[in-house]
Amino acid sequence: MQYAIIFLPLIGSIVGYLGKSITKYFSEVTTSLFVCISAALSIVVFFDGTQNNNYGNYIVLEWISSGDFKANWSINIDPLSSVMLVVVTLISAIVHIYSIGYMSHDPHKPRFMSYLSLFTFSMLALVVSDNFLQLFFGWEGVGLCSYLLIGFWYKKETANNAAIKAFIVNRVGDFGLALGIFLIFFYFGTINYQEVFQMVSQYTDQKLTFLGLEIGLITLICIFLFIGAMGKSAQFLLHTWLPDAMEGPTPVSALIHAATMVTAGVFLVVKCSPIFEYSQVALNLVTVIGIITAIFAASVALVQNDIKKIVAYSTCSQLGYMFFAAGVGAYNVAMFHLFTHAFFKALLFLGSGSVIHAFNDEQDIRNMGGVSKKLPYTYISMLIGTLALTGFPFLSGFYSKDAIIEYAYLSNTILGNYAVVIGIFTAFLTSLYSWRLFFKTFHGSYNNKKTPIEKTHESPLVMLIPLFFLAVGALLSGFTFKEMFIGNHSSDFWQTSIFFLDEIKHELIPTWFLFLTPAIVIISIPISYYYFLSNTSILKEFKNTNLPLYNFLSNKWYIDEFYDILFVKTAKNIGSFFWKKGDLGTIDRFGPDGISRLIKMISNKAARFQTGFIYDYAFVMLIGLSILLTYLILN
Repeated sequence: MQYAIIFLPLIGSIVGYLGKSITKYFSEVTTSLFVCISAALSIVVFFDGTQNNNYGNYIVLEWISSGDFKANWSINIDPLSSVMLVVVTLISAIVHIYSIGYMSHDPHKPRFMSYLSLFTFSMLALVVSDNFLQLFFGWEGVGLCSYLLIGFWYKKETANNAAIKAFIVNRVGDFGLALGIFLIFFYFGTINYQEVFQMVSQYTDQKLTFLGLEIGLITLICIFLFIGAMGKSAQFLLHTWLPDAMEGPTPVSALIHAATMVTAGVFLVVKCSPIFEYSQVALNLVTVIGIITAIFAASVALVQNDIKKIVAYSTCSQLGYMFFAAGVGAYNVAMFHLFTHAFFKALLFLGSGSVIHAFNDEQDIRNMGGVSKKLPYTYISMLIGTLALTGFPFLSGFYSKDAIIEYAYLSNTILGNYAVVIGIFTAFLTSLYSWRLFFKTFHGSYNNKKTPIEKTHESPLVMLIPLFFLAVGALLSGFTFKEMFIGNHSSDFWQTSIFFLDEIKHELIPTWFLFLTPAIVIISIPISYYYFLSNTSILKEFKNTNLPLYNFLSNKWYIDEFYDILFVKTAKNIGSFFWKKGDLGTIDRFGPDGISRLIKMISNKAARFQTGFIYDYAFVMLIGLSILLTYLILN
């Protein structure tokens, strides 16, 4: 069963791609069926683990064996990986089914479905690894698949640029992860999780000199691992690929943002909690980056107009929550939010895809509105997703996001207190941009000039049924699994898959604090309705009088422009200098071009003797004979 969970998506990917010419829907049905079976088996494995404590490490094959070094290809099932199996396979199965309808008019849908299944396999290989090498294989696999899927419409220049950008930015993070793994192998002599985790406490006093600074070995390893996590999970400074990734088809966005690529970074930090717990410096760095990412992405989402980019920045912000939860030591809460977030974020993305489908590929929310009755099922789905994202009471986001803020409060540290303040303020911003998207998309006047409102239509059942299942998850996942994931006996569930050096106990919290965030979330609804729907002139006036602030947010804090000056233009200028001065000015000038000019010059000079007169030829022969006699006499 465990083998089937991992390899069915891979088989589906191969069969679906190679069998694209068999029948019309062969690829779509095959890939979707195999992933659905994998999802069903993942749920069985998850509940078998919770009820019967049936976990284990299943060796597929011995991958590398060299002296004392061994690395297996294995399927390691523990509580943490079982949760990830459910998240990855279930969301992937829903996305596969949704894609049958969404991509129905695309001539290359077999290739698309094959890529989706390969993406799923890569993520599964990552989460069930029992060593860092297999994790790195899956890590690079999801990076490759994201490149293929973001640039799926390769005839669009913007899609190609976005795919390249995602690939390059992730290479920066992957280089950090590779350095972390190299350090682990060099000092620990192994890359197997359990062996590494057991030896960490022996190296807490080990110091290294890095870039002229003395730094602890464990801290340096954690920093490098976290750099890898920053790249995959689009944290501040390595986030720039995420909004551009919206150039890919909408189902890709849902899969990347809800279940696969971006969750890999959070999984890595939680999986390596036995290492991070021994470095407070690294945990503080994780907290700081998480805080900055949460507020940064939420502030930028306020002024975006592309429906998918708003949801994308929302993902970035929510990942910030997960990281600062991990940074304060609440790894189980970070995983709980990852779990609930998968449902409502996939719901929002696929719901957005349904809206885009209705508006004939229109993505600007300023060109929408007034279709709540035309798209009733999409409307309800987006409403549930919005309520869950904002943390409305008793929906999934309420249980997980509020838990993060509560645990940050209970950590009783300076950074934890900062995280509380930023977390609450970010929750308010999240409500504002979420309701802005919702109201401008479905309410108010109809603003689309290209598509008459009569031609807007609800999506087919093959797209609506996945929305229904995700809506159920967004409604119930928080309440259903809260006690299991973060309750007083949550350690019974997580067992040794998450390590706590000093576990935060959910002690008594002031009543006013418990009601603060939900109250802000509820109050934000009428505020959003008034400013984004009833009286939009106030915001227009505010924008005009605060244009620098609006431009700052609209241009995403000018991070892309900064990188363009610092890296892109600098690299181009350096390359241009070496090309003109080095390649053309030196190598070509004195190399092939210089030699050819010299030969041509000699040939031109020699050609002057070819006059046709006997005395010229006699003169040349006389000179040649003189040179030959001189050489013979001297030798």
